[in-house]
Amino acid sequence: MFTSRSAFYVMAIACLLIALPSYRFLFLGLSDAFAVMPNHLAEHLTAFVLHITFSPMALILGVIQFSAKIRSNLPTLHRWVGRAYGVCILIGGLSGLIVSLNAERGIVAAVGFSLLSALWVLTTVIGIQYARNGNFVEHRRWMIRSFALTFAGVTFRVELLAFILMGVQYVEASVYIAWLCWVPNLLIVEYWLRKGRK
Repeated sequence: MFTSRSAFYVMAIACLLIALPSYRFLFLGLSDAFAVMPNHLAEHLTAFVLHITFSPMALILGVIQFSAKIRSNLPTLHRWVGRAYGVCILIGGLSGLIVSLNAERGIVAAVGFSLLSALWVLTTVIGIQYARNGNFVEHRRWMIRSFALTFAGVTFRVELLAFILMGVQYVEASVYIAWLCWVPNLLIVEYWLRKGRK
């Protein structure tokens, strides 16, 4: 039976499998690690490096925040990991917004990626503000939305692989993935939250 614990482990493994290889540029260099994105390297190098450095960290830290044991038994750790998660999203989201303006397939891809970055930061800021105000029910709801957008890092790569297997290269696929990597995530989470789940 597929339980919530099973879902957590699947999510955690998926995040690790995506986040850790993202740092391949430390060994391969940027040009070889991101050969399909030469425009990003040429136009917005600093923003691109910030994005690929802090966004994978958000994936890993976000998974930790879903641990009920940590929330219950180590609340101080939960708060500090949450702060680190917020910082990673602030840097990763704002740098992603800059990078998205140079999307290779024009305005459709640029708008899709820009909205993802903006909503990523916005949902996280709202979630953190609810925690600061002591409203932990709404805090959890907004942080779930935040992580749905963080998880776009996973869905992006899964969808990109699917397009490549169909013979569609990154530049052409990015028009669709710019929206498909995050809109379904957010819709699923909204449906789940509105069903009244804890």
